[in-house]
Amino acid sequence: MFTLRLAQPADFPALTAIWRAAVEATHDFVSAEQIDGWEPQILSEYLPALLVQLAESESGQPLGFAGYQRDKLEMLFVDPRVHGQGIGRALVSEAMRRIGPLRVDVNEQNPAAIEFYRRLGFRQQSRSETDSDGNPYPILHLAQPGTTS
Repeated sequence: MFTLRLAQPADFPALTAIWRAAVEATHDFVSAEQIDGWEPQILSEYLPALLVQLAESESGQPLGFAGYQRDKLEMLFVDPRVHGQGIGRALVSEAMRRIGPLRVDVNEQNPAAIEFYRRLGFRQQSRSETDSDGNPYPILHLAQPGTTS
């Protein structure tokens, strides 16, 4: 059982730890050094710039989060210990309730994430050979029907 609420800056260190655990569990195509380099940016730049919805257990333990801006889901990470329990789906549903149909970018090398988004109605719109930092990680640009961008 879990509840959703808006995250506060005091939650960001715990969310960064979830981000790291999820990336280590699902992004075997990136190195530990790259994850180390991205981690401070997650905490100090990315999370503060987004509207962040947090899923937490009844005891207040953070379980996952979604960060979005306008109609784009920028971040969705769930603690690997609770994957498959409906947390990601609930976070995406809440984002859709708040802002409507969504767009999302997903690493092509993360087939579980691609399948997750496809089950939620996202379809591929385009593909980039590299990520936004120019790394050789192809990105699929997905959208739900009805997005305007």
